[in-house]
Order: sequence, then C-alpha cells, then structure tokens
Amino acid sequence: MKSEQLRKKFSAHFGREPEKIIKAPGRVNLIGEHTDYNEGFVLPCAIDYCTLVAVMKRDDRQIQVLALDWSDETDAFSLDEEIKFHPDQMWSNYIRGVVRELKLRGYPVQGCNIAVTGNVPQGAGLSSSAALEVAVTVALVAAANGSISETQSKDLQLDRLTIAQIGQAAENNFVGCACGIMDQLISSSGVDGHALLIDCQDYQLTPVVMPDELSIVIVNSNVRRGLVDSEYNQRRAQCETVASHFDVPSLRYLDEEKLQSGKAGLDSTALKRAEHVIGENRRVLSMVSALNKGDCVEISRLMAQSHESMKSLFEITIPAIDQLVSIVASVIGESGGVRMTGGGFGGCVVALVPHDRASDVADAVEAKYEHLTGLKATIYPASPSAGVSLI
Repeated sequence: MKSEQLRKKFSAHFGREPEKIIKAPGRVNLIGEHTDYNEGFVLPCAIDYCTLVAVMKRDDRQIQVLALDWSDETDAFSLDEEIKFHPDQMWSNYIRGVVRELKLRGYPVQGCNIAVTGNVPQGAGLSSSAALEVAVTVALVAAANGSISETQSKDLQLDRLTIAQIGQAAENNFVGCACGIMDQLISSSGVDGHALLIDCQDYQLTPVVMPDELSIVIVNSNVRRGLVDSEYNQRRAQCETVASHFDVPSLRYLDEEKLQSGKAGLDSTALKRAEHVIGENRRVLSMVSALNKGDCVEISRLMAQSHESMKSLFEITIPAIDQLVSIVASVIGESGGVRMTGGGFGGCVVALVPHDRASDVADAVEAKYEHLTGLKATIYPASPSAGVSLI
C-alpha cells in the first residue's frame, strides 16, 4: 500500500515515524467546465485516486519536504524568511504556496517534516495539484494539534470550505494559475458514492447519487496539460471582460437572452466564451435531474453538448481528446455519456458507462486511439469517494 511505503520512506529519511498521514482525493468533473470561477455550477466527484501526506513536528522553524513521486527530490525553507517561488521544482511551489497562505492568514504554522506521494495522475486534469494543496493544508493543521471540523475556530481547526479556499489561494496567488474553487472544494468535501453539485456563488453543496447501472471510466489521453503555461488564464480574463461589459460581478448573472440582446461592442471571441459558460450552467442543473432519474439518453445528450461547446465555443479541446470522445461514444451510444474533463488542452475524458460495456470501451480505445494519434491512452476505472481525511 502507498501509505505503508510512505511511512517507511518517511522513517528512513527523517529518522522517525510520521505522527499523522493525510489522504486527499483527486477529482473528475462530470460536467460544468470553466463555470466555477464564473460563480456558476459544477458537478464533480472525488475519486479513489489520492495524494498522501505524512507529517511530523520539528523543534525548529524549518519545513523539510521529501517527494517520493519526484525521484525523492527534497525541499527546505524557513518559516522565518520570505517564502519564495522555487524556480526548478514546480511541485514544491504548491506546498510553499499553502504554507505562505496559512502564514498570511495568521495561523500559527509549525516547523514540520513532510513526505508526499500519491497515485493521482499528474498533468491529466484530475486535480493532483488540488489534492496536494488540500492534503498539505490539513497536514499543517494536524501538526499544530488542530483537526478537521465542520466549524472554523481560533485553534486552527478548519472547516472544509476554508481548507479549499486556502488551497485555491495558494494556486492563484503563489503558483500563478487563476483556477476556481471546484478542485480544492471537492477534494476537501467529497461524499462517498456521490457526485457533488457545487454552487460556486455561495458554496452550497448538494450530494447527487450516482446511478447504480453506470460506472465512471476516465481515459487519459496522455497529452500533458499545463494550466499555468496554457490559455487557462486567458479564458478567465475573457469571461471577466464580458461580465464587465454588462456591469455584473460574473457570468452567473447573465442568461442567453441578456447576452444576445446586449452583445453589441463585444469581441466575438469573448462572446463565444460567455455562450459556453451560460449554456454549461444550464447543462449542469439538467444533468443533476438526469442522474436522479437514471435517464441515460439525457445524460448522453448533455455530455455530448458540453463537449461540443468546449470544442467550438470555449476552444479548449485538442484533436487527441476529440478522437477519444468519438471512440467512446461509438461504443456506448445513448446508454451513457462522454466528454472532456478538466481545464482543457489535453488530459482526460470522463465517461459514464454501463457496467457491461466497460470492457468494450477499453477494447475500442486500445484498438483505435494509438492508430489515430500515435499515443497510448491509459484507462482509470473510478469510484466516487469521500473528501480529505486522516488515516
């Protein structure tokens, strides 16, 4: 098990057993792409691929980190000095960003030894970075003798929304990716066996039971994504331009009629971005209804529409992803759904597949994807899982 490997590596490197191990899941978003930072609706679920963080308090003000999945690379910095961006180890910056954010918010961060590992595929759009941020936040809380609770208090007990907000702020303000809160919030707050409808305006969470007859199948295109280096931040800026044009706080306050009636003077590209977001919000709510009813035909339609909108309006898919969606759709038809998931420009597709067709999907991907793209895909069966926890 990864946790036992982590414990042994931690002991060998730091000379003592860790005091606690924290588990934070990755996520897959069933529908609702680029809607979170527009105060819209998203429908992710936490998955049974996770990041593990082992932690032990130190007697000094040092943070010492061992990263098992990056060839046992290490990082070290002092809590008494300015926390600076690491120029050579991107993984380090997610940890440094969390520590910096906790300090800025006035929490009494403790010197710690930390070791990290996990099996969330990196660069695949399954939120390995958010899982790391959430796990490190809780590790530092645990090291200061706090705990996860449902209400925030002054003794460093953090509610799950605050945990997510700290992770998001680290990514926004230190790493430099203008992500919304969805990834961190589902990693902190996931519900076992459920997707989670998140209203990103007021952070209301509504668990949604997944239909018994459908499995979640994630297919990694193995085209690596890089949100900071991609056009993710540009897409967010385009959405903000449209909101500013209408003098509203976000695209959440617009519908199709208002957008079309007031579009004069808008750049055509920015208009397309807004059309996607507004339509996607509507599709998320329709998807919740379809899942509750077990309406596979409607699920198929909504996921297909979402993918086409990401392709034509938001322009974040790539040919390899489009090929994967086409291959999977040709197998499952209207008995399930498939779409790109994540920020775009590579990564994964997510499919809701009848149990008896999961092997057919795998066979079709194996037979066709490499021939069409020159790439080998990786398939991850997934189950909806709970959020961050101490193990």
